[in-house]
Amino acid sequence: MITTAIFPGRYIQGAGAIEQCLGEELSRFGNKAMILEDPVVNQTIGGKIADALNEDFTYELEIFNRECCDEEIERICKCTQACGAKMIVGIGGGKTLDTAKAVGATLNLPIIVIPTLASTDAPCSSLVVIYTAQGQFKRYMMIPHNPSLVFIDSQVVANAPVRFLLSGIGDALATWFEAEDCRIKGAGNMTGRPGPMSAYALAKLCFDTILEYGEQAVTACRMHQVTPALEHVIEANTLLSGLGFESGGLAAAHAIHNGLTVVPETKAFWHGEKVAFGTLDMLLMTDRKPELIAQVYTFYRSVGLPVTLAEIGITDSSPEHLMKIAQAACQPGETMHNEPFEITPESVVAALIAADAYGKKYH
Repeated sequence: MITTAIFPGRYIQGAGAIEQCLGEELSRFGNKAMILEDPVVNQTIGGKIADALNEDFTYELEIFNRECCDEEIERICKCTQACGAKMIVGIGGGKTLDTAKAVGATLNLPIIVIPTLASTDAPCSSLVVIYTAQGQFKRYMMIPHNPSLVFIDSQVVANAPVRFLLSGIGDALATWFEAEDCRIKGAGNMTGRPGPMSAYALAKLCFDTILEYGEQAVTACRMHQVTPALEHVIEANTLLSGLGFESGGLAAAHAIHNGLTVVPETKAFWHGEKVAFGTLDMLLMTDRKPELIAQVYTFYRSVGLPVTLAEIGITDSSPEHLMKIAQAACQPGETMHNEPFEITPESVVAALIAADAYGKKYH
């Protein structure tokens, strides 16, 4: 069996990292960059970024238009080529980073991503989600290599609203369960081949870290303070979950998330919040130990992740309504089929109803 792991070139994390070593790290890739900044990032820390760069380092700055679409990728590609940049630097949330990744791949330039949130495991990955200019999902793009550098200033993450961190925790908690089911089945990861043992071990470390430090980290983030617990969870949300999902594989939790997106009432809820509820469904559907299920529910309540359908906007819990979600989650090509046994739409509906009922006991 051929196994494959996928990693970013370098990962840096810590409070004050921008001031201490951003200039040094960017200079490893040359002396001129195209910097793509989220509009909010530009207003809040744009000056700090500029001050951190070396004196002989030059750059062109573009403000992201808020949508990772073909038109924006083409615009930034043209700007990057025109200025002769030797690297592309994306600073902001997921769509800003994805646009930078797509530009770097298109122009074969080093890709540097500077996440300002710990809300997703996408920064370390080679996956880009492309939307229409109006914000509707269009397609996935797999770029040839992962970012050359992932750079996180933990104080910047701590300054963001805590809901971003919670969404990242919800996404990351699925990592071990999905990777473990892929391991058992021998299912492929994002390369189509199974992952190595290191990927599955990192996925388990991700889960253990969040359960041990998650509540402390959320409390610290609410107070905008960087503590060791918050550092641990930022790493779990970003690096460990990123390596775990991309090299370990996805399964039922993300398939159920995708199913949840077909009902309009979940639109106001974030990716990680919907994945979090999908994980509860997965645990019940795949016959995990009752003690483990209770542990996850208890943790969710301690930090404020959703444990009922109503908490992700769904008030109609009839089997007929939930079947729309289940059918979308089980359609051909979905990661549901990475589970080591057959899952049917009927079993997904049963898990949704049971997970909701069990969650109500925790209120």
